[in-house]
Amino acid sequence: MNTHDLLIEIGAEELPPKALTTLANALADGVVRRLHDAGLAPQGHTVYAAPRRLAVWVQGVLEHQAEREIERRGPAVNAAFDSEGRPSKALEGFARSCGVTVNELEELATDKGAWMVYRATQPGQSAQALIPDMLTQTLDELPIPKRMRWGAGETTFVRPLHWIVLLFGEAVIDAEIYGIQTGRSTRGHRFHHPEALIVPAPHEYAALLESVGHVVADFATRRAMIKAQVESAAAALNGHAVLDDDLLDEVAALTEWPRVVTGNFEPRFLAVPKEALISTMQGNQRYFPLLDAAGNLLPHFITVANIDSRDPAAVQQGNERVIRPRFSDAEFFWKEDLKQPLSAHIDSLKTVVFQQKLGTQFDKTERVVRLARHIAGLTGSDMEHAARAALLAKCDLMSGMVGEFPELQGIMGRYLAGHDGEHAEVAQALDEVYMPRRAGDELPTTKTGEALALAERLDTLVGIFAIAGMEPTGSKDPFALRRAALGVLRILIEKNLDVDMHTLLQFAYAADFPGTRGNNSSDVDKLFDFMLDRMRAYAHDRGIRADVFESVLATRPTRPLDFEQRMQAVNDFLALPQAEALAAANKRIGNILKKVEGDLPTTISEALLSEPAERELAARVQQLETELAPLFATGDYTAALSKLAFLREAVDAFFDGVMVMTEDAALRDNRLALLNRMRALFLKVADISLLGGTA
Repeated sequence: MNTHDLLIEIGAEELPPKALTTLANALADGVVRRLHDAGLAPQGHTVYAAPRRLAVWVQGVLEHQAEREIERRGPAVNAAFDSEGRPSKALEGFARSCGVTVNELEELATDKGAWMVYRATQPGQSAQALIPDMLTQTLDELPIPKRMRWGAGETTFVRPLHWIVLLFGEAVIDAEIYGIQTGRSTRGHRFHHPEALIVPAPHEYAALLESVGHVVADFATRRAMIKAQVESAAAALNGHAVLDDDLLDEVAALTEWPRVVTGNFEPRFLAVPKEALISTMQGNQRYFPLLDAAGNLLPHFITVANIDSRDPAAVQQGNERVIRPRFSDAEFFWKEDLKQPLSAHIDSLKTVVFQQKLGTQFDKTERVVRLARHIAGLTGSDMEHAARAALLAKCDLMSGMVGEFPELQGIMGRYLAGHDGEHAEVAQALDEVYMPRRAGDELPTTKTGEALALAERLDTLVGIFAIAGMEPTGSKDPFALRRAALGVLRILIEKNLDVDMHTLLQFAYAADFPGTRGNNSSDVDKLFDFMLDRMRAYAHDRGIRADVFESVLATRPTRPLDFEQRMQAVNDFLALPQAEALAAANKRIGNILKKVEGDLPTTISEALLSEPAERELAARVQQLETELAPLFATGDYTAALSKLAFLREAVDAFFDGVMVMTEDAALRDNRLALLNRMRALFLKVADISLLGGTA
């Protein structure tokens, strides 16, 4: 059957840049999926996205659907006719629904009975007849949060529409979609080629737009062009550009014909913290800042125009003129903040509410000081540095710079504390208190920063859990407690801080939380369970098998670093040839011990070891109890499980030759004690009987 390429282009006013690729991909996915569902077997597709257009070129679409055999099953034969052979109402209704008479139905006999059926051959439709409805349905389903209406019509879309190209091969599919008559006429660049462009065939679309219309339709190509042009311009200025991926995406979504323009600003602005200037350039102006080889900001920037200007100098001057007032504002706030020490803002925190029931930021600061000092003592950090950093941690919220640049909280604290002559580690911790800021972000690099970041998050977690009904739900987590918990776990594990989480939560709960139900041990347990649930997510994200996590969770370690070491040991254990058999044996032992009423016996009597297999197993278990004690004490779980793996032969021989649940009570208890002691050795690492579940 013949195939043709399909081209769809939706032409509109400038589309939202941050939604551009999402809309383009959704358009392509919706059309291609519907073509597949209709049996038109598209062979591939290419997505195009530019500020004024969404387009998809679909290759190898069948020009016609194949015929389809239809079979609809109706009532069972024994219910289709009455005793005199007259059709039942159910059969007559079924025939009407199929558009035929009862006489045109057939009988289908199967092993499970006989039914009346309708059979027919449905002719296929042409692709050209089907595609307009497919496109309309796809446009209706695009992920547009807020649609707009324009003119006097009732049509809604993300932006007003101006044209729709709809080609099948070299032919136009004639249709009206969203009030627009389809055709083969597209538009080039708004200024370089505002006239119509006629697209002869789908495969010529992109090349025609670029060579004649001054439009690079492919988003990835346009983004790569911008990156290359910016890097080249930066090298010419003896610097390298700060190439933020999100900014590259946004600029690519704003330009059809990208051309870089360089600009300069007065070197005096470099006295302002560079993060503020970079934030202004990237966030407000979509400029690319430049750094020198040492990472210092240069007094230059690069922007991307959407036109080949006849007067590039004027474009440069315009961009320089726009940035100057913003830099002047930053300079003003910075100079004002330097007029008083950061610590001068401590009392001002009494006017800022952290949470209605948990008091002000000052109340929170006092709690974090206490907690940071305690954590510093546990982790070998300087307790006074931790307390000082905690005291100053929220002060930059009251500064003019953070008021103007909220995204720079912490960073401004570091600069201001450094200017005041605070200890370098204290100043650095004021920035690191917010690390990690997002998933996968870097962690604090200083011991003081680690203690402060932990204290800040733990105080929030403890405080919110102490308020009835404020715990996160599936759709509600206004205080970002999941992210805070994950941050705590990452710091403790990735920084090798061997701290008991449950004990630390109890210490934090002992603080004064105004407006809560007070120190409640059930809150500690509930929060600890929440932390373990985050541990599950943390393990999953790193590819740790679910059964490995569950095997360790069964022993309920309270130290996250210890939990992590156990999981790694179990992972290594799984690679041993004895792992599967020992996991099965532990499951068998667990099932036996569950049936025992009362306390499990633990004392092994040498005199009652009557069978060679049980004497051998008892000797090995008792030897391992001695050998493994120092390994458990140091957390060398991998070595411990490796030694336990050598129990396999003795365990197999025991179950092959020994009856555990014998009628002799003394003998039975002795054997149960042996199994209980052996299983206890494994449980000092994990419950390996749970291994073998879902990966």
